[in-house]
Amino acid sequence: MPHAARYIGLMSGTSVDGVDGVLLRFDGPGEHAPLELLGSASVPMPQSLRAQWLELQHAGDNELHRAALAANALSRLYAEVVARLLESSGCSAEDIMAIGAHGQTVRHQPGAHDGIGYTLQLQNPALLAELTGVTVVADFRSRDVAAGGQGAPLVPRFHRALFGQSRSALAVLNLGGMANLSAWTAPEGALIGFDCGPANVLMDAWCQQHTGAPYDAQGSWARLGRVHAGLLASMKSDPYFDAPPPKSTGRDRFNRAWLQHHLERAGAGVTPVDVQATLLELTAQTCAEACRRHAPHAEALVVCGGGACNDRLMERLGHLLAPMPVRSSAEHGLPPQWVEAAAFAWLARQTIEGRPGNDPRVTGARGPRILGAIYPR
Repeated sequence: MPHAARYIGLMSGTSVDGVDGVLLRFDGPGEHAPLELLGSASVPMPQSLRAQWLELQHAGDNELHRAALAANALSRLYAEVVARLLESSGCSAEDIMAIGAHGQTVRHQPGAHDGIGYTLQLQNPALLAELTGVTVVADFRSRDVAAGGQGAPLVPRFHRALFGQSRSALAVLNLGGMANLSAWTAPEGALIGFDCGPANVLMDAWCQQHTGAPYDAQGSWARLGRVHAGLLASMKSDPYFDAPPPKSTGRDRFNRAWLQHHLERAGAGVTPVDVQATLLELTAQTCAEACRRHAPHAEALVVCGGGACNDRLMERLGHLLAPMPVRSSAEHGLPPQWVEAAAFAWLARQTIEGRPGNDPRVTGARGPRILGAIYPR
């Protein structure tokens, strides 16, 4: 296996707003090999396809048919991102060792129902391999679930490989649709990681409903509102926030129906802009509390994901965690919008090279597992 190799990572997350892709070069052996970002690309999720994904979050007529066609459509979108990465970098399909493709999560219920449960990320990796001529690694989460784990989050091991080369004890907060925290005490020290709760998923949905914008850019709308104490207290009373790790979550729990329930409990008089401010404060407080409780020795918090571009959210995190520095991952070598896609390029490399991608201390699995299914070029 060559020590210098190129991998592509593709991510379409809980926000269902688009597909992010990166092309990475890894230099050297092992999971801590230095990496170089050779290219990045993003394409928006077509509104019709986004609507299909949101509908597939719930039971409905002809689900299997609709899911299969949505998976095909997503794989074509993935192939478009791959084509852009190859064109912009001057690479060919033969130059790429593998693509790590996450798929679109539509259900996440580990440990439920029969004691094993499931997590379901839809895509058609065989079609993606046909369209790109590149080996595809997909279905990363199900092996961890089969081993008794949550199947999520899978990024903490990558976070330590990427950001843990210094002697500093760091925490990393990914603010995508959901928020997840990773932390360690030293480069090879004990690793923790779990989903904190909602990050952008509720804020984005509320903003789109009331302003027409897909998200609250820089948190400028939330900045105009006032936090509603009753609504905040009601939302924070959800037992998920105090549950010990390992734990993971998604739209199965934190969705519009969940928000509506808490709005009804809070009573009348909550204006839309105040709801937005309160949702932002929910994310800030639950993430800060998770960091203080589970990563008390962290010397700094590194933030990635789309939420790192929300100035108001970053301000609140900085205030709540002071004097701990709160910094964007861009200050540590990788822009925040590309970190999660890079994680799946790294996970694909782990799979191809026969190394575990999970950490049982994070997911609760019975042990380390090589993750994913391989679809050769």
